[in-house]
Amino acid sequence: MRSCVRIFSLQVLATNLAGGILGAAPARAEGPSFDCRKATLPAEKATCADPQLSAIDLLVSKAFKDFEPAFGGDKRMIARGLIADRNACGGDTACIVSAMNNALQTYGNAPSWVQDYNIALIGKKAQEAAARNPTGTDQPLPSAIGQCASTHIETLTTRLGDDPLETAGPDAGSAATFTNGGTAVSYEREPGLASSKVGDAAVICLISTPRDCPDGDERGRVYYGIDLAIKGSWALPDSQHMCGGA
Repeated sequence: MRSCVRIFSLQVLATNLAGGILGAAPARAEGPSFDCRKATLPAEKATCADPQLSAIDLLVSKAFKDFEPAFGGDKRMIARGLIADRNACGGDTACIVSAMNNALQTYGNAPSWVQDYNIALIGKKAQEAAARNPTGTDQPLPSAIGQCASTHIETLTTRLGDDPLETAGPDAGSAATFTNGGTAVSYEREPGLASSKVGDAAVICLISTPRDCPDGDERGRVYYGIDLAIKGSWALPDSQHMCGGA
């Protein structure tokens, strides 16, 4: 069975993203699933060069063996799409770990340390993206895993959009829209959004794209976001339901 994406709720300082969390990622001696002597693609070489990525690659290979598509799709076609996501990253480690974590979530077996490593790397990349765009000019919504874009918070409401998030109760959920067309939704009160303000500059990065879905249903892309004014962060899907849901 396809597992639901684990939703992160983080309040992370920039200094932690730049160093502390990365240093805490557990090193693994196992992996990857392929012979590094035959690695030719930049993503393969980057995986071989990073013990964590090597271990994650091996986990992906093992998880695939027991994977059964939830909606009758072709198992190998889904896998090819996930591998293409990884290869499109080139040598970008933050992108690669996002793609492989997405594969593990698709296959129903994503350990917490992998997801923590994913957030640490993509958080650092978001900070770097902000530094390259000091004016905060809006950029198009990311369309590929690992891409980040500057934007601004346009609205902050409850999950159903009927009340301002700032004054809403703890059970009303959270929702945000961004000036580049992005959205974020949670059934819980998301601290990173609840402490933000409309108009704050932000960076959002695409970290997950559902692959095991009914035809034409693309709901459930997950974006990491950081409010540059307060350094609050979140990782939330773009809709209330994953693909195939209600």
